[in-house]
Amino acid sequence: MPRVLHPFVSLWLILATSVSSPAFADGPKTLPGSRPLTTTRPLVEVMVEGINRFSLRELAASPARRSRKWTAMFPVAGESAVAIQRKLTKLRNQLQRRIGIVDRRLTDTPNQHHEFQRSPRSGDLAHTDDYSVNTVCWKVLDGITAEGVLIIPRKIRACVVAIPDADWTPEQFCGIDKGVPASAQLPRRLAAAGCLVAVPLLINRDDEFSGNPKVAYTNQPHREFLYRQAFEMGRHVIGYEVQKVLAAVDLMSRFDGGRLKSLPIGIAGVGEGGLLALHSAALDPRIASTLVCGYFEQREAIWREPIYRNVFGLLEDFGDAELAGLIAPRRLVIEPCRVPGVDGPPVVRPGRRTTAAPGQIVVQRDESVRAEFDRARELSKQWDADASIRLVRADRFAERDAGSVAAIRLFASGLGLAATFSKNPPPWQPGPVANRPTTDAHRARQKRQFDQLQDRVQSLMRQSPRALDRTWSSTATSVKTWSVTGDKQRRKVYDELIGRLPDRPLPAKPRTRLVLDHPKYRGYEVVLDVFPDVIASGLLLLPRDQKPGQRRPVVVCQHGLEGTAMDTVSRDPKAFRFYKAFAEELCLQGFVVYSPQNPYYGRDRFRVIQRKSNPLGRTLYSYIIPQHEQTLRWLATLPQVDPDRIGFYGLSYGGKTAMRVPPFVREYALAICSGDFTDWIRSIAGIDTRYNYIFTSEYEIPEWNMGHVAGYAELAMLMTPRPFMVEQGRRDGGAPPEWVADEFARFRRHYDRLGLGSRTEIEFFDGPHTINGVGTYRFLRRHLDWPDKTP
Repeated sequence: MPRVLHPFVSLWLILATSVSSPAFADGPKTLPGSRPLTTTRPLVEVMVEGINRFSLRELAASPARRSRKWTAMFPVAGESAVAIQRKLTKLRNQLQRRIGIVDRRLTDTPNQHHEFQRSPRSGDLAHTDDYSVNTVCWKVLDGITAEGVLIIPRKIRACVVAIPDADWTPEQFCGIDKGVPASAQLPRRLAAAGCLVAVPLLINRDDEFSGNPKVAYTNQPHREFLYRQAFEMGRHVIGYEVQKVLAAVDLMSRFDGGRLKSLPIGIAGVGEGGLLALHSAALDPRIASTLVCGYFEQREAIWREPIYRNVFGLLEDFGDAELAGLIAPRRLVIEPCRVPGVDGPPVVRPGRRTTAAPGQIVVQRDESVRAEFDRARELSKQWDADASIRLVRADRFAERDAGSVAAIRLFASGLGLAATFSKNPPPWQPGPVANRPTTDAHRARQKRQFDQLQDRVQSLMRQSPRALDRTWSSTATSVKTWSVTGDKQRRKVYDELIGRLPDRPLPAKPRTRLVLDHPKYRGYEVVLDVFPDVIASGLLLLPRDQKPGQRRPVVVCQHGLEGTAMDTVSRDPKAFRFYKAFAEELCLQGFVVYSPQNPYYGRDRFRVIQRKSNPLGRTLYSYIIPQHEQTLRWLATLPQVDPDRIGFYGLSYGGKTAMRVPPFVREYALAICSGDFTDWIRSIAGIDTRYNYIFTSEYEIPEWNMGHVAGYAELAMLMTPRPFMVEQGRRDGGAPPEWVADEFARFRRHYDRLGLGSRTEIEFFDGPHTINGVGTYRFLRRHLDWPDKTP
């Protein structure tokens, strides 16, 4: 990916050269109809900071939006229970899709017999006089099982799924192995009260398996390594683990021949387990009582948490309060407490790549917990269920472990239990040495669970082209018959993959200044308002030989990652090696040229925009598309511009822009993708080649459910009937030519069927990741109707 000059340095060099020209002082300092641009700060920094502020305001406003939605959904006092449940079911289905629960559990099929499978080792793992614990596994989906332990009391009075934090093993959570404070050992305390307790293993935060021995290993936590693959396919580690929890709930009613069918079922979780408990109970009305330890609070800062907690669109509909509302009127107990913290990704060890996303898990803030609790109670008042949500408060809770007596009693009372709970239940009597899992056995179990999820996602990825072909199949044989399908797909992709901002753009209020005074053209830096704090900016090149009243075609030349608009003009070797000054070259051929500044600059400073936007169902391109729309509206007002002949040409991340902007912006007459067109879904979700993004630090790249919404072939189809071209160096390094050719063939088939084959081209050249400017220049001249004026 191109990364060239700092924007201020790039601008300074050009200004220093331009100001020395005697003609510079003679040119108009601003464009007619614009105000002077006076800021001295690099515009890309102003842009990135502004979008960050905008996205933070949107996050802060999301609870009020959710509350209004909730109130609108449940407006009538005394509404029938049937009507309320119908609406709650709709919300639960929506939540399932958000966390990637798409496939039906094997255990959710009543006619099939499934049960907890005990370890082949004979005897108990450990026991007391009143209960024993066994190593178990249970089926969840095809190829996916859950593993953990099952504590069986002599007399079963209730059933509980107890979910540990991700860094605790089930044996630690039960107190069989060291590592968890006594009061937080919820499973054994609940078993002592007569609960059948299933404890699943979670994917942990180690990085041992995060990589491929044939490619590279990374410092991504296991949860992140799986998240990056699954997210692209519309699946999520949260969703898979909720499925494991709910599969255990399925089996509990069938335990021991079904004699427990009438017993109440509860869920309790600590830390990451608290997250899963909250989501599981929100989804499943069978769960009578829920205990969430060390998790519940406001989620508007979710972007600061580990990326494996990122859920696309979650905060549009569900904060923790709304999840609590889905649980009410069933019992929900919220216990703030300390949990295993996360200061950041694992420290990079020798032989591993630094690729993990930043993110922390810190102790809950009291005011955050209280505010979300109050919201939850308020939302649940609409059906008089607010009293079912209970908050266990304690002074200095950040120093207290999970499992206070008050919290467990409230949880147990929701199960109809009135037992006395001790913080120190009877000690375990270990089973035979042969039954105790070794360190190697624990490692092997974690790897099995990791591999199962990874294999499932990789299978989905391999099936993606066929799935997309089914979704996008059309009998259309003309542009006219395709247009209805195309418009429908365009709306779907924009809404589900890109994320649409509901805001109306501000008046542009253009500000400009002359920054280049070349003998053949003048260059103006441009700033336009788009939304509050969100600007569009770029560099406009106007040929000097353009006659008054003549309208010329425009080529929009887009830079790549960590680049600036000036890089597309610069002859400095750092920029020229990638861009070949293609903006200037096209201007010298007589085109009006505009080089937009896109916000993918500043490493984590722009990547957190994606983190802040994803929870609201948005992406970086949710801002870039309106920026380009505003820019094209302004360009159309210029007397030098023919608004019907505006083409787009982008390299690298600019090629990504070619795939994600022109398909949705009809004012673009054509698009050229350079150095980026490929089997994009395989590039992101795959794990078996050096071309896969999972081995890079570009953690913002995965796009939710792209594997089932639209790949690059489908995005290119949305250009119909406009011309579209791909430019690719055979030594590009970003993708093998075979992937590029195969994906292009899927798209080309569509254009050929509609009789548009002459409007699309692909050019491979013997070169690296760079602009080639041969076939693409011909393509621009041909389809923008401009004669060859190569100097």
